Amino acid sequence: MPSPLLVNAATLNEMLSSDTPVVIIDTRSPEAYEQGHIPGAVNIHSIFTFLATSTPEGIEELKENFASTFGEAGLSGAETAVLYEDAMNTGFGQSCRGYFLLNYLGYEDVSILHGGYQAWHAEGFEISLETPTPEAKTFPLKDTGNSLMIDKEDVLSALDSDKILLDVRDVDEWVADSSSPYGKDFCPRKGRLPGAVWIEWYRMMKPGLVPLFKTPDEILAECKTAGITKDSEVYLYCFKGARASNTLVALKSAGIENVKLYFGSWNEWSRIPELPIEEGKPF
Repeated sequence: MPSPLLVNAATLNEMLSSDTPVVIIDTRSPEAYEQGHIPGAVNIHSIFTFLATSTPEGIEELKENFASTFGEAGLSGAETAVLYEDAMNTGFGQSCRGYFLLNYLGYEDVSILHGGYQAWHAEGFEISLETPTPEAKTFPLKDTGNSLMIDKEDVLSALDSDKILLDVRDVDEWVADSSSPYGKDFCPRKGRLPGAVWIEWYRMMKPGLVPLFKTPDEILAECKTAGITKDSEVYLYCFKGARASNTLVALKSAGIENVKLYFGSWNEWSRIPELPIEEGKPF
């Protein structure tokens, strides 16, 4: 039976002391990892930094890269993969992007540490400075079709349809003041997908000592402000698929199942001059 989408720190600690084979993946920067991490965790920051396009060549590169990377981390299909970042609202969706990638590659047993490293630290569980050397495995790459990922052609066909294009970028990107978190002019164009609605990704989380996703009812209430219900078909995008992965996890945790992610997102769309955008202020 697959592990739950979200696990808390106490559950992960129990998993580590049980016979359950677990591969823990730390998606933070190498510098943060070196300062302390969950015992046995493997650092894979490229989960966050890898930029992909939705061309056939881009998708093939993504599959080859991460099948190799996850295999080297020790994932063969027999292990539960548990990913974490610093916190749900500070890592720009790193762990959720890893969850998306593993699911897209056909890996079935994947969980996210809810609350991330901050939740683990807050519980007072053991912190390690040792870098493990995992036994490399053959990653079980499977063809999942387009069950989670869509490309720019899918987005084009969704324009002026019943599908909801949900932009979850930061407000300065939504109002076309900035093109990306990498800098205002990192991408050649600023704006939005035509007809997109907006819920800033931060709104899916509740602040506190350890920020966590809101309850399902609270997430559904946020979604209702953009016309999204459990029956909606939602296409998510951000800049490179990280913050959108965070929102994908939030929506799925609230029972919104028909959700797909445009992984190329604004980084790809804005660089193709013939693709339409909405420019200027959205009001």
